[in-house]
Amino acid sequence: MLRGVLGAPTDGPIALHEPEITDHERRLVDRCLASGWVSSVGEWIGEFERRIAAVTGARHVVAVGSGTAALQLALHAAGVAPGDEVLVPTLSFVATANAVAHCGATPHFVDADADSLGIDPDALRAHLGRVARRGGADGRAVHAATGRRIAALVPMHTFGHASRIAALCDVACEWGIPVVEDAAESLGTTVDAADPRGRARHTGTFGLLGTLSFNGNKTVTTGGGGAVLTDDEALATRVRHLATTAKRPHAWEYVHDAVAWNHRMPNLNAALGAAQMDRLDDMLARKRALAARYEVASRGAPGWGIVAPLAGTTSNRWLVAARLATGTDDVAARDAVLAAAHAAGYLCRPAWQPLHTLPMYADAPRADLPVATRLHATLVNVPSSARLGGAPAGVAP
Repeated sequence: MLRGVLGAPTDGPIALHEPEITDHERRLVDRCLASGWVSSVGEWIGEFERRIAAVTGARHVVAVGSGTAALQLALHAAGVAPGDEVLVPTLSFVATANAVAHCGATPHFVDADADSLGIDPDALRAHLGRVARRGGADGRAVHAATGRRIAALVPMHTFGHASRIAALCDVACEWGIPVVEDAAESLGTTVDAADPRGRARHTGTFGLLGTLSFNGNKTVTTGGGGAVLTDDEALATRVRHLATTAKRPHAWEYVHDAVAWNHRMPNLNAALGAAQMDRLDDMLARKRALAARYEVASRGAPGWGIVAPLAGTTSNRWLVAARLATGTDDVAARDAVLAAAHAAGYLCRPAWQPLHTLPMYADAPRADLPVATRLHATLVNVPSSARLGGAPAGVAP
C-alpha cells in the first residue's frame, strides 16, 4: 500500500510528517529579523493570534511557547488546582497528562471510542456513574474512592479527527465538569452544523477553553509553540497575564502580582506561524488528497484499513492512521509491520503508549480501558506530510 501511494523512497527515508517551509515563510521571518523585535514583543504575535482566531472562530487567542504550556495554562484558568483529578484519554500524547500533573493534579484515565479514537462518551458516562458522586464544595463531581474533586475533562482530537465532542460536553455538563479541549493536532478540523447558526464549528471551541500545538510536526508550525482559545474575555486576560510572568503594565517598574510563567510565544516564531497560516488551506487540501489516495489503496491491501473521520465532521488529516486487522491486542503483529516499513524506507509510527502504562502514571486512577489497549496494538500512522499530496501553491509576496 505504501509503495503504491508514495512510490519507492529515492532520497532517503520518507518521514512521518515534515514541516513545509517556502519562500513565503522566509520573507516574513526576514521582515521580523529586520525589525529587531524577535522575542516576546512585536507585531507578528498579535497578527498570528488574529489569523488563528479567523480560522477557528474563537473570540480570544493567546499564543504561547508550546502546546503543553497552552494546556497547563488553560487547565489552571479553568480552576484545576493541586489535589484535583482531571479526566484524560489514556490514548494520547504524554503532554495531555503532563499538563495535568504540572497543575499539581492527578490524571484520571478513560477509554477511547473505536471510531473517533477520542474519549468514548458512553463509556465515560458509565464510568462516572460507577465511581463519582456529587457533593464537592463547589457542587462539582468527586471521585468517591479518593475524595478528590474531578475538576476538568480534557477531550483530545486524535490524529486530527474530531472526537465525539458534543456528546462529551453533554456528559461533562451532567456532572458540572468544565471541558478543556486538547485540540493540539486538529487545526483545520470542524464539526458540521455545530455552530448555533448552523455552520461548522472548529475543534477547540466547544469547551470553556481549548488549546492548539504548533510543534515542528504539526500542520502549521512555529518551530515550537501553542495557543489557548476561549470565548471568555476574563479567562483570556488571565491566561495572557500568567503567560507573561504576571507582570503588571508599567513604564519601567518590574511589578508581578502572581506566581506565573514565561510562556509567551516569541515574535520570530509568530512570524513563521503567520506565514504558515497564509498557506493553511493549500496544505489541508493536499493532506486530504493524500488521505484519499491511502483510502483507495487500502481497499486492495488485505489486513489494512484507513481510519476515517466521523460522519458530520471534516478532518485536517494531520496523520493518516491505518488500522491493522490483526484481531489481537498483541503488539507483535503491529511491530512486524513497523519493522518492515522502516526497512523499506517508510518511517511509520504506532499510536502512543497508553498513558496509564507509563511509570509516572502507573498508580493514577483509571476506568476499564479495553478499546484504547486494542487501538494501541492495531494502529499504525503512515507518512502524512502535505508535500506528499502535491506541490505547494504559491503565495503572493
